[in-house]
Amino acid sequence: MSALDDQPREACGVMGVYLPGEQVARVVFFGQFALQHRGQESAGICAADGERIRCHTAMGLVSQVFQEDTLAGIPGHIGIGHNRYSTTGSSNLANAQPIVVQGPEIELALAHNGNVINAADLRIELAEWGCDFTSTGDSEIIAHLIANAPATTWEERIAYAMRRLQGAYSLTMMTKDALLGVRDPLGVRPLCIGKLNDGWVIASESCALDHIGAEFHREVEPGEAIMIDERGLRSIYRRETDGTRASCIFEHIYFARPDSILDGKLVYSNRMEMGKQLAREFPVDADIVIGVPDSATAAAVGYSQESQIPFSEGLVKNRYVGRTFILPDQRLRDLGVQRKLNPLPDLIRGKRIVVVDDSIVRGTTTPHVVSLLRKGGAKEIHMRICAPPIMWPCHFGVDLATRRELLAANLSVEEIRVLVGADSLGFLSHEGLLRSVELPRENVCMGCFTGKYPIPVQLEMDKLVLEV
Repeated sequence: MSALDDQPREACGVMGVYLPGEQVARVVFFGQFALQHRGQESAGICAADGERIRCHTAMGLVSQVFQEDTLAGIPGHIGIGHNRYSTTGSSNLANAQPIVVQGPEIELALAHNGNVINAADLRIELAEWGCDFTSTGDSEIIAHLIANAPATTWEERIAYAMRRLQGAYSLTMMTKDALLGVRDPLGVRPLCIGKLNDGWVIASESCALDHIGAEFHREVEPGEAIMIDERGLRSIYRRETDGTRASCIFEHIYFARPDSILDGKLVYSNRMEMGKQLAREFPVDADIVIGVPDSATAAAVGYSQESQIPFSEGLVKNRYVGRTFILPDQRLRDLGVQRKLNPLPDLIRGKRIVVVDDSIVRGTTTPHVVSLLRKGGAKEIHMRICAPPIMWPCHFGVDLATRRELLAANLSVEEIRVLVGADSLGFLSHEGLLRSVELPRENVCMGCFTGKYPIPVQLEMDKLVLEV
């Protein structure tokens, strides 16, 4: 385990575009480029022209997977795209998305963000129906379930699928002549709608809309399915619920880009407020406040504003450290976080520093960050963490770690402080986090902090449970 591995793994990004009279593959490409932070293992785009669905998927980043010739080879005015980080199924080409399946009456392409916790049972049942599987992920199970649903209308197909699926799923789907978006009844993962010229866009985050010139319209409601075709945009199904929601609070802490809108609020503003809350809960005498770039920068600014301690740059991030097929040798692995972060000694030497970070998962990155700052001459290092202690795994689309790997599940805060080498350590409280995002506790999933999940989970699941 290297220092670079100690981050919550992103939850996949999905995109859908319907633009009459235009070739949308390029538009989908730039939307997926804006969602690259949500998954770096594989990427894919499917497009349709009213008669046929064509796809291209490959391992790697969006910019590695697509060139001019590949985009030209997937013509059509309807398209969906996907960036993947594996939460169910291993990282290989067979599990790259979008997934295309054939049902009795429809051919369906699907891109999925989330995790279905009853996927194994559904796969057995679908195999008995005669469905053939080419992947080991839960996304193909969702696609087969919808394509083979005992139904004659889209409303009936979606209603059937929502009755059967347990877990998190934000979907973009397409047939040869229509685009669809679906969000699970708890709204665990984000999904929004944008208007673009005479067409429409669906995306995991609103930042993707901004990159392609679309105007934010609204979020897809939990339990809602929308369809876009020659008749325009319409809601085709809304599942009746008791009002319970469980949007992932880690989207606000880390996953979503700071320029996205989630639950009606700018993510950057939420993160600034987290920093302010940290300053109120864990004040300290210090000379400067720095953030671990980039996800904690906004929170560091908030801490600085609340505490009146000057904000400063202290670490520089290599923003081009992404997925690579060239594995480092042992010497480079030992350098760990230095491949990703580098200190600014002239700014931190002799200083008492407040270091704001988004989270501590396995505890492999933070000791390296502290060590880098010590070598840079920092006099004192006070770690402040936007996420409360992560004590439980996620079962709904985030690859955090197993419980035995989670540092806070096995050590006290003081023991963690000693391990990472900080002079003091403070985790944001549950109450402070909820105040920061301005959401009631009953509307968010905080299972990774509390062990109380919105859907009962009896066993810690293996992401490779469907491997054969």
